[in-house]
Amino acid sequence: MDLPFSPGGAPSGAGLAIAPSVTAPRCGVVDLGSNSVRLVVFEGRVRNPVPVFNEKAVLGLGRGLLSTGRLNEAAVEQALTVMCRYHAVARAMEADPVEVLATAAVRDAANGAEFVEALRARLGPEVPIRILTGEAEARLSAEGVLLGFPGANGVLADLGGGSLELAELVEGRAGRLASLPLGTLRLAERAGGEPARARAVARAELERVPWLKDAAGRDLYLVGGAWRALARMHIAQTAYPLMIVHHYVLPRDEARDLASVVTAATRRTLERMPGAPAKRVADLPFAAVVLRRLLRITGARRVVFSANGLREGWYAGLLPEAVRQADPLLAAGQDLALRFGRDPRLPEALFRWTAPLFEGERPSERALRAAACWVSDIGSHDHPDYRAEQAFLRVLRQPGVGLDHHARAFLALVVALRYEAEPDAPWLATSRTLLDAAAVRRAEMLGAALRLAYTLSGGTPALLAGTALVRRGGRLVLRLVEGSGVFAGESVVRRVEALGAAFGLETTVEVAAGE
Repeated sequence: MDLPFSPGGAPSGAGLAIAPSVTAPRCGVVDLGSNSVRLVVFEGRVRNPVPVFNEKAVLGLGRGLLSTGRLNEAAVEQALTVMCRYHAVARAMEADPVEVLATAAVRDAANGAEFVEALRARLGPEVPIRILTGEAEARLSAEGVLLGFPGANGVLADLGGGSLELAELVEGRAGRLASLPLGTLRLAERAGGEPARARAVARAELERVPWLKDAAGRDLYLVGGAWRALARMHIAQTAYPLMIVHHYVLPRDEARDLASVVTAATRRTLERMPGAPAKRVADLPFAAVVLRRLLRITGARRVVFSANGLREGWYAGLLPEAVRQADPLLAAGQDLALRFGRDPRLPEALFRWTAPLFEGERPSERALRAAACWVSDIGSHDHPDYRAEQAFLRVLRQPGVGLDHHARAFLALVVALRYEAEPDAPWLATSRTLLDAAAVRRAEMLGAALRLAYTLSGGTPALLAGTALVRRGGRLVLRLVEGSGVFAGESVVRRVEALGAAFGLETTVEVAAGE
């Protein structure tokens, strides 16, 4: 049987060359941790990291470190095998640079340097292996969090298997740093496997960091797999409508109650809890102990979960400064527009065109309107019968690290309504649940405005330039330039009236002579 593609790479009989395998530069980082080893390959150098490969192996390199002073022997052999695979994957994906970051277990173990030399022999000199100090690990984690939370203000706590890294975050900048031997594996070993005994250990260690008390009334940003597992459990148990841990927020009291329940639960109870990951069950009580003690000592007003950490901090160091300083919300919208839209010139024209409708908007509302203009055409290549729903889900679930859950819900609702989704469509429930009444109304107003804009312009800046919206007292006026290729047909009149109804305004269409 003939294959559809020839071994040489061209379709049989077609005479067409296959495009290059990599369309954007890739880079890879291995997080060589005390509990797990993970390779992440990122694509591009953009403001919102795009991981195109993410694989973890739970090996327990740091298991038994306290009693033996050495890396776990069985885990060392497994790690060498896994690292060879990760090296092969990164090379096949043409990632450059690739770096290995070794954390608490490797830096603290008597045989850590020996293990690193064995790794170098397997991977070759082209793969740097960096053994991070505790402070360096904390700083990289802070840079990763700040990539997703540019204005973060409070304390970052990154919980691994061997250590707890802490960083003071002051209005989007990293300040004082600390590293404590409070990782879930190490804490469990120090406490003899008893969460009740772990409380005293955690309290004594955290009291060694006096500046933690300066976080009172601010936020506690949590990084690390065990804490993400706690967030997923809470999401599952409360039927929260969006299964995205990044930017998930818990008020102080809810976070404390969650930690208390998990600390006191038996292993069998934990295994039966909705959302509890089987591989993390043993770690959960010790992660909960540390969380409860952190809440007490910091006086934080709420907990904010971050999927960003060490690996994203490493990635941030590769970005040009202009990219790194870009607004992540707008960057996320622009990335979607460039990937799925038709004309990258249109969003800015839409932003100016809709401005008369939203006089007096707050800066946060203005930023959301700008982002909505960027994502407003991302369904243009989808099947028309599913365009609204597909665009809605694409925005709601897109990987931009700078989008909190409110922004996701708002932008998704706007783009769905721009594509004429039925207002009571059941799949809109996620947005309507996450947004308050005022935000829903604003999304409906902006969606109606964008729907009219696309009807007038066909998605082109040239035709949109022949139109304008004006608010005149209690009336909304659509101005059309005669001879510009735009006219007030039935669909235009209907959508002008719908827009006026959304704002509670009477409507008029005026035709002006062209220049």
